[in-house]
Amino acid sequence: MPSAPAPAHTRAQVANPLRRNIAIVAHVDHGKTTLVDTMFQQAGVFRANERVAERAMDSNELERERGITILAKNTAVHYKDIIINIVDTPGHADFGGEVERVLSMVDGVVLLVDAAEGPLPQTRYVLRKAFERGLPPIVVINKIDRGDARPKEVLNEVYDLFIDLDATEEQIEFPVLYTSGRAGTASTDLDVPGLNLQPLFDAIVEHVPPPKGNPEAPFQMLVSNLDSSDYLGRIAIGRISNGQVKLNDPVVVIKLDGSGLSTRVTKLYAFEGLKRVEIESAAAGDIICLTGIEDITIGETIADPERGVAIPPIAVDEPTVSMIFGVNTSPVCGRDGTYVTSRHLRERLQKELLGNVSVRIEDTDSPEQVKVLGRGELQLAILIEMMRREGFELQVSRPEIVTKDIDGVKMEPIEELVIDVAEEFQGVVIANCGIRRGTMTKMVNHGSGRVRLEFRIPARGLIGFRSVFLTETKGTGIMNHLFSGWEPWHGPIASRMTGALVADRTGVATAYALANLQERGTMFIDPQIAVYEGMIVGENARKDDMDVNITKEKKQTNMRASSADEAIRLVPPHIMGLEQAIEFINDDELVEVTPKSIRLRKRVLEANRRPKKED
Repeated sequence: MPSAPAPAHTRAQVANPLRRNIAIVAHVDHGKTTLVDTMFQQAGVFRANERVAERAMDSNELERERGITILAKNTAVHYKDIIINIVDTPGHADFGGEVERVLSMVDGVVLLVDAAEGPLPQTRYVLRKAFERGLPPIVVINKIDRGDARPKEVLNEVYDLFIDLDATEEQIEFPVLYTSGRAGTASTDLDVPGLNLQPLFDAIVEHVPPPKGNPEAPFQMLVSNLDSSDYLGRIAIGRISNGQVKLNDPVVVIKLDGSGLSTRVTKLYAFEGLKRVEIESAAAGDIICLTGIEDITIGETIADPERGVAIPPIAVDEPTVSMIFGVNTSPVCGRDGTYVTSRHLRERLQKELLGNVSVRIEDTDSPEQVKVLGRGELQLAILIEMMRREGFELQVSRPEIVTKDIDGVKMEPIEELVIDVAEEFQGVVIANCGIRRGTMTKMVNHGSGRVRLEFRIPARGLIGFRSVFLTETKGTGIMNHLFSGWEPWHGPIASRMTGALVADRTGVATAYALANLQERGTMFIDPQIAVYEGMIVGENARKDDMDVNITKEKKQTNMRASSADEAIRLVPPHIMGLEQAIEFINDDELVEVTPKSIRLRKRVLEANRRPKKED
C-alpha cells in the first residue's frame, strides 16, 4: 500500500503475524461470492442451525436480482489462530473504482477463474490492478465439476495471461488450487478430489504475507470504503498502515485538499463473518471501521493529531462515458416519485460521489441538468436504478463517450470486446462489429460448437450493441468488454437504423389503435396505458419517425356484430428494461425514469417544434 515516507525499518516490518488480508478477484459469474459462502460455513461463521441466504455477501437488492457483485464488501474468518480478512470485489470493469480502492487494503489476491470459460477481459483488468500494487496471487480454478470443464487448458491460458501482463518471476510462481465453490472442496492436485476448503485456507496462510507496518509509529489509516448507519452516522473503513488506535482517542482527518479536521473516535469495529463486532483497540495491519467522523470521504487519511502524515490517495482510472441527468419535465411528472426537484437530484448525486470514487459530476448550461461521468453504461444504469428505487424521478440522455484532445488530435476510448457465440452466429456478429468500426484481433474455436471472437472497437460502437447482439444470437451469445486505451477518432458510426412511433396527442392507448399500428413496427406499450404528445410508443420499421394517434377509438354504429371487438389480436409489446431503453434512444430522445415506470420520449414534445431528420 502506498505510504507516507517512513524509516526503512518501519516500511518492511511485519505488523501482525496473525493477520492475512486478501481480495478475491475474478470475472463476472465465475463464483467468487459462492466460494466465500462455503468459506464462511467451513470456518464456523454460521451456527449449525442458522438459516443463511445463498450468496450471503450480496446484501444489496440489485446484486441479488442480477447475480453480480456491485459493491466491494469486507468480512473476516478465523482459521486456526489467524484472522483472514476477505474483500469480495466486483467482477465487472464498470465497477473498477471499487476494485482499485479495496486493493489498497490487502496484501494478496485470490484469482478465481472458471474451469470452462478461462480468463476473460475483467480477469485481466483486476489482475493488472493487483500486479500494479505488487500483490502475490493465488490462482483458484473454480467449477471443476462442470461438464465442459477444461482445467489444464485454462491453467495454460492463465500462464499466458500472466506473461502478457509482465508478471514478475515471484508472481508467476503462483500456487494453483482446483475447487468447486458450490460443493465446498479444494485440492492442489487435479487427480486427487478435495474433501473441504482446508487446502485453500492453508495456501492463503502460507503464500499471502502478513501485513506490514509499525505498531509503534504514529497512527495512520487511509479511508478505502464508506458505510453509514442511522445511529452512528458515517462509518470509515480502512486498514491501519502504522500505529495503534483506541476508543476515544483524538485523531485528525487530513482532507484531500491538505487541511486537517480534529475529532475523536467514538466507536471502533472489526469484522467477524458478516457482522461487525465492537473492539477496544486495533493496531497496524488490522482492517477496521471508525465512527464519529463527520463528512469523511474515500481517499482521506485519519492520523495521529500531533504527528499526522497523509497517505497518497487512491489513483483511479478516468471515466469514459457521460450522461445528462435532468429533472423530469414530462406532462406526467410528479405522479410517482417523492423526489422530483433539481435540489433533490444534486444532493443525491453529491452523496454518490462520497462513496463512489469512479463517478464525477459536472454542471451544464441548465440548472435542472447535471452531467454524470462514469466507467460505463452498466455503472450509470445501476446508479439510475438505485435512485429510481429510492423514489426519484428523472430523465436521462443517451450515453456519450468522453473524448480527449492530445497534441491537437481528437482521441476516443477503445474497448477490448470478447464474444462467445455458437458457430452459426459468427458471421452476423463479425458483420455487426465491422459496421461499428470493430477490428477482429483473435478467433478461437475449442471444437465445442462455440467460437470466441476478440475485437478492438471504439467504446461508442458498443452503445446499443448489446440488444442487437442478443437479438442476432437468439439470446445465446455472451459478450464482455474492457477499456483498453485511447486512439485517434475512428470516424462516424451509424446510429439506430429505425425510427420511432411517437404519440401525437395526450390520452389513453386503445387496443383498436394498437391493432392498426402494429403492422408499422414493434409496439412498446399495452392498451389502457396513459400517453402524452411526444412519448415514444413503438419502433418504426422504417428509419423515419412517425407521429401516430395511439388513442384512436372504434366508431360506434348500429350495424355491429356482437363479436366484432373480440376479433382484435394484439402482438405482445416489447417492454424495455432500463438498460435496453438507454441503449435504444437517439440523441434527440430521452428516457423518463420514475419509481413505477420507464418511458421513452422525444426531447421536444410538440411535433410542430421538432426538427425533421435529414437524410
